[in-house]
Amino acid sequence: QVQLVESGGGLVQFGGSLRLSCAASGTGFSTNDMGWYRQAPGKERELVASITRARSTNYADSVKGRFTISRDNAKNTVYLQMNSLKPEDTAVYYCNAQGVTRQLRRFDSWGQGTQVTVSS
Repeated sequence: QVQLVESGGGLVQFGGSLRLSCAASGTGFSTNDMGWYRQAPGKERELVASITRARSTNYADSVKGRFTISRDNAKNTVYLQMNSLKPEDTAVYYCNAQGVTRQLRRFDSWGQGTQVTVSS
């Protein structure tokens, strides 16, 4: 079983920056697509950014130019650098990883979520 552990959330002022990290752990697996989602109160979970193993990226229009997703394949870790934060970025941020285990079983794992709060 592949587990994801997130870190880096917190409270920041309007215009500030935060960096989220998410490390995948387990034995005998390879991650393909990794990504960050967020869910604000009363809203559905939405994709923020995703990155393939080859480091091809995709961003939600609302974060383009402000957020940067990156990954370290050797560490099975994905990062989200968030700059120029706005109050509307306030949400619980979830890490997602998809891949294959050594037994050739596909997995689709989620982290526990980390709160990001941007004050105005």
